[in-house]
Amino acid sequence: MTSPRIIDGAVFDAILFDMDGTLVSSTPAVERSWARWGREYGLPVTFREDAGHGKPARDIVAQFIPVDEIDAAYKRIVEIEVSEVDDIAALPGAAYALAAIGPGRSAIVTSSSRILADARLTASGLDRPAIVVTFDDVSRGKPDPEPFVLGATRLGFEAERCLVVEDALAGLQSGRAAGAATLGVAGTLEASELDADLVVAGLDRVRFTLVAGGVRVDLI
Repeated sequence: MTSPRIIDGAVFDAILFDMDGTLVSSTPAVERSWARWGREYGLPVTFREDAGHGKPARDIVAQFIPVDEIDAAYKRIVEIEVSEVDDIAALPGAAYALAAIGPGRSAIVTSSSRILADARLTASGLDRPAIVVTFDDVSRGKPDPEPFVLGATRLGFEAERCLVVEDALAGLQSGRAAGAATLGVAGTLEASELDADLVVAGLDRVRFTLVAGGVRVDLI
């Protein structure tokens, strides 16, 4: 078993943030959206328990819908989620983290579509970094490493020298597969459920500091 990488006090080339549950509080909106979608498609109330948090919506849709109906069903869940933004908000520490790091060494890497990411980031009031990788940008979503590899590449760095910040198992698996160090953020899941190099209760427990050669990460 590989030993956890040191996070506290370490310097990384860049920080790659997940969006939902990491930077943005969207769980109630997500739950309402998928519950509505599930009712429309006649799925049992418990269907989301088997779907897996952090996966791209299209992959979740494909678990429950016949192949010839996936496109329409995916379009429908996107429509519903984009309309559900009333209680979207930035999570504690999120605005500080993005501002402290700046655009050159931070990126958002989300399983959401571009239109949904735009809607939730706008509703949250967060200043988005220049690089936002969405499901529309990749051929394989989380837990595949492609999203985080792409995020690092667009910033001009190697994923192995970056830190992935995630709240979901699929995202942490994606970051680890990309070769990155992983910081789990509890909330969506309990800390004990997150398989990461280090787990924190929230981004307000972490200080990000630009230093020569990268971003230093310290627990506070």
